[in-house]
Amino acid sequence: MSRVYNFSAGPAALPEPVLEQARDELLDWKGLGRSVMEISHRGPDFRDMAAESEADLRELLAIPTNYRVLFLAGGAQVEFSMVPLNLLGEKNSADYLITGHWSEVARAEAERYCRTNIVASGAENDFTSIPDTAVWECDPDAAYLHYTPNETIHGVEFDKVPRVESAPLVADMTSSILSRPLDVGRLGVIYAGAQKNVGPAGLGLVIIREDLLDRGLSITPKVFQYKRQAEADSLANTPPTFAWYVAGLVFKWLKERGGLAAVEAVNRRKAARLYETIDGSGGFYRNPVDPDCRSLMNVPFTLADPSLEEVFLREAESNGLYALKGHPAVGGLRASIYNAMPEAGVDALVAFMKHFHSNKG
Repeated sequence: MSRVYNFSAGPAALPEPVLEQARDELLDWKGLGRSVMEISHRGPDFRDMAAESEADLRELLAIPTNYRVLFLAGGAQVEFSMVPLNLLGEKNSADYLITGHWSEVARAEAERYCRTNIVASGAENDFTSIPDTAVWECDPDAAYLHYTPNETIHGVEFDKVPRVESAPLVADMTSSILSRPLDVGRLGVIYAGAQKNVGPAGLGLVIIREDLLDRGLSITPKVFQYKRQAEADSLANTPPTFAWYVAGLVFKWLKERGGLAAVEAVNRRKAARLYETIDGSGGFYRNPVDPDCRSLMNVPFTLADPSLEEVFLREAESNGLYALKGHPAVGGLRASIYNAMPEAGVDALVAFMKHFHSNKG
């Protein structure tokens, strides 16, 4: 068997050492003669693993003590509903910044529960840049302000947490969490689907400041109440146990690599090499995103001649480079270079792109 370089936007590649350990422990975890998938989530062995994984995540992100960490079933699209259901309290409006496809989907879902105010939108620039905070029009009565730090489809990313004082800041960090250090204390709530940088699909992370736990609506289903899950250590119902276990392995892998500062340095090198190849192609490849807000994780690009896209994809696969097709919403091509993508994978893609350019340009 040979592994390919998997540039999928999600479910994305997992670190090979993590996959190897999960494989080796699949039939017999911790000498129990059973898989981690076959033991009670309420038993001491699973609880010890759960506590250790949370401690590792807290260390990686330097999560303050007044924040709770939840490991929940589902992913970001579940949280699109859970955020308003858990944070509206006595208010009936929420602010949303629209910087691409997923922030708009999140806003549309919240509209089912409250009035949503669009503080600003990048639509007029085809989501190739981020509206300056100076033009944001926030609702002073909003329960929270939601934004998407990294837009997976459009390849737009905030370099820093924006400074907002009007309401608690809520961030969908599905495609950027753990890719760099983060000032968690600047945010009220962070949520993320696991399938990009954390682990298998089906697990959702929520990091919430404790003072926000009492804002849930009475209609919120019990199993989706952040406060109830926090009180139960995320075990109010059976969680996705295997995905949680794999996430714990990923956290340890990140620590072994030197933590998030070291991970960020690698991610910046990978992204720089890929953007340099695109920008240096004389227009053969194009990335429309403002260089000041280009994503480290998701690099969309197009070919000057769109008819070559299918040829590019076929030849890329023949060279062991997979999942480079762009999202159907925007088309084109896209390379997702999450933490698990080694620098050698980006080097292989860059070499192929230059070869393809020389042959087809």
